[in-house]
Amino acid sequence: RQRWRADGRALQKLPVHMGLVVTEEEPSYADMASLVVWCMAVGISYVSVYDHNGIFKRNNSRLMDEILKQQQELLGLDCSKYTVEFANQDKADQVLNCQSTLKVLSPEDGKADIVKAAQNFCQLVAQQQRTYTDLDVNVLDNLLSSTNGFPDPDLVLKFGPVDSTLGFLPWHIRLTEIISLPSHLNISYEDFFSALHHYAACEQRWGK
Repeated sequence: RQRWRADGRALQKLPVHMGLVVTEEEPSYADMASLVVWCMAVGISYVSVYDHNGIFKRNNSRLMDEILKQQQELLGLDCSKYTVEFANQDKADQVLNCQSTLKVLSPEDGKADIVKAAQNFCQLVAQQQRTYTDLDVNVLDNLLSSTNGFPDPDLVLKFGPVDSTLGFLPWHIRLTEIISLPSHLNISYEDFFSALHHYAACEQRWGK
């Protein structure tokens, strides 16, 4: 635990929100749980898990069980509780953590969420609660449910051979650093930390 905390503090910058995007056909619950727990251990506040088939979201209880198991094994039982949220669902479950928040996302939380937000805005205009001139980036951000309460991702780790994020939060990753790794299967902490080190060394010009 001390090493992971020290690693997080040693980096020049640490992402506030990290996306873990799996483009492989066979996602591993154990390996994804390891990645989530490492994010927690180094001090990342928000984590999003995504696969393009929605497998993790449909089986979120299985993923949560694996995360809880690894939290207890790797971090011990002295962590405070945190909220695990599932996008577009009302309920939240509690598991042990070091004050990180996790969302499990699927393709319905990407383009479909933007369409739903646009429909909601049009309905507000029709009800004369808004005018079309009110629409801007902040208004649309507030209408999106997939990342309600989450900042935009600073860093996405994309796993697999596909050169695409396959629909992961298309509205929110305009300024996101994306690092591609061959696979999440059997990934080591060293590979994970190397990606964080690469991100910390990047000079982000914000489109300039």
